Order: sequence, then C-alpha cells, then structure tokens
Amino acid sequence: MRAYRDQYAELFNEGRNVVLMAISNDSPEEGASWLKDEDFPYLFGSDPDGAAFTAFGGSLRDNGMVGSRAVIVIGPDGRVAKVIPQFNQVDPAAYEELAAVIDEVTPEPQEGQG
Repeated sequence: MRAYRDQYAELFNEGRNVVLMAISNDSPEEGASWLKDEDFPYLFGSDPDGAAFTAFGGSLRDNGMVGSRAVIVIGPDGRVAKVIPQFNQVDPAAYEELAAVIDEVTPEPQEGQG
C-alpha cells in the first residue's frame, strides 16, 4: 500500500471528496504494528471474519478470507462507488483501474467551475 500512498494525489485527484478503505483479515493489532510508522492518507479496516467486506458487496475467497487487501472506494455522495475485491498493490494495472474509478466518481471540474 506504500506504492498507492505515493501516488495518492495523482490517482485521487488530490483526494477530492473520495474515501478509500482497504480491508483485510488482519487483526487490529497486526495492522497497528506496521500502520503506526506509515503516513497513509486512507483508512484501513480489520475484518477478521469478512462480514464487513461482504456487507460492502465484496465476495470472500473460497477459504473465507478477504481477497488480498480488498479496496472500497466511497464517492463524494457517501455511497460505495466500487469494491475491488483483490487489489494487487504491485501491479500498475491495479492503479489504472483505481484511477478510472476515481475519475468516474470525481470528474475533473470543467473550466470556470469549482
């Protein structure tokens, strides 16, 4: 998720009214042990049994685990805009998909607008 953090401003149109939440089956303690030292501009959720992820519309893998760092994009209207069940943080195509979602829910303002 460091690669995402480093591309945040570009991918998220400077963070314009969009929230990103990464969900994993890691316990809060496991997440806190490495998140404490990082400066991530988005949220992480601990979901040991996958219940929150499925509530957001994600599908669990056959073993009942959340797909590798599932990512949920919440648009400016407060609604789930996209669930990415398996975000591969080392694949540039994953960032292209995420950027397309962000552009869709937060289009660039037209000239003369906000």
